[in-house]
Amino acid sequence: MNLLKRIFVKVGILPFLLIILFILFSIAESRFISISNILNVSRQATYLAIVTTAQMMTILCAGFDLSVGSSVALTGIAASMVMVSIQDPILAITLGILTGIGVAAFIGLINGITIALFGVSPFVVTLGMMSVAHGFALLISGGAPIFNLPSQLNQTLGIGKIGGIPIPLLMACCIIAIIYIMLSKTRVGRYFYAIGGNKEAARLSGIPVKKYTCLAYVLCGILTGIAGIMLTARVASGEPNLGSAFPLESIAAAVIGGVSLRGGEGNLIGAIFGAVLIVLIRNGMDLINISSYLQMVVMGALLIFAVVMDRLRLSIKSV
Repeated sequence: MNLLKRIFVKVGILPFLLIILFILFSIAESRFISISNILNVSRQATYLAIVTTAQMMTILCAGFDLSVGSSVALTGIAASMVMVSIQDPILAITLGILTGIGVAAFIGLINGITIALFGVSPFVVTLGMMSVAHGFALLISGGAPIFNLPSQLNQTLGIGKIGGIPIPLLMACCIIAIIYIMLSKTRVGRYFYAIGGNKEAARLSGIPVKKYTCLAYVLCGILTGIAGIMLTARVASGEPNLGSAFPLESIAAAVIGGVSLRGGEGNLIGAIFGAVLIVLIRNGMDLINISSYLQMVVMGALLIFAVVMDRLRLSIKSV
């Protein structure tokens, strides 16, 4: 019992949920543990893992970003609008990608400036930005998907492979590795943890709190933009409602992975495994034919459970 308690305090509820759910879904549906399904889960987890990585940086700074889903949608719409307006496919893809990521970075910058410089609650700012970005995505696209994107986009970033490994998975691994090094080995990472741990103490120690808080949201926007481009490539169209579940799922994944909502605590690897867990749950429920409405209930309950377990872990740790 003491060993389980120590594991829970150190890494959170994640290992226990992974084991329990893996056993339950394997018993309920034999296809769950097939190689093809595991590969399918890895592909699906790619996009959520990138958004969770983005979300984690804002949570480390004692905030969060509810606009990541709308940012993904607006990124895809903006990139698609550029791509369909240029005849040369390579130029169209290049400019489309730069435009999409630029739009997402700008959204992150606005969030960061408003939160860091004006001291507005991250909840209020990002909730408002979620509505703004989604509204722009619907306004620009007319509420309809944008088709006729260059086929090269889908063939490379969507379904392309290198050595049998999907390109989106390789890109996600590279992004995660870069952010892991940044958070664990660089001054930027140390400052993020310090700001989330105690903002006033960080300021008194000479850390430019406002600058690095803003940076966290800009980096979140850039990574969200990359995820938006990759998802657009995957579905081969600009979708105004793309990524609508990302805010809930990315926060839940980070918290389940041991990232504290109070800020200043958590590791990226745990957050990524949290994202994998979310995708496993969704995949398992699809395989055993649970309705999409009930899946929404389960995901919401999972977020509440994750927050409760996070509070319990902190209270045990402080004893």
